[in-house]
Amino acid sequence: MGSENIVLTEAAYYILLSLFQPLHGYGIMLKVGDLSAGRVRLAAGTLYGAISNLLVKGWISALPGETNSRKKEYVITDLGKTVVLNELMRLRELVRNGENIVQGGAR
Repeated sequence: MGSENIVLTEAAYYILLSLFQPLHGYGIMLKVGDLSAGRVRLAAGTLYGAISNLLVKGWISALPGETNSRKKEYVITDLGKTVVLNELMRLRELVRNGENIVQGGAR
């Protein structure tokens, strides 16, 4: 399946955005909270389920860590970046169409 017809959940979208720089799980939780001004809060179970799913899809990867550290860091892959860019284009279209209709300029 190509990355162009994918609709991201809000949690997946924010997790991917947060991983443009490597972060561990707790760092992702904090970054998602910051990006969403506290509106999106990820519980640990939700976060790690999403991370597992994103790893399987190849949208993020785990960085090799120190052998005695439990903190695993993750980073977005090139495929993940493509998915985010496609989602941004989809969201812009949604907003543009909504604004056109609400403001009376329906096509």
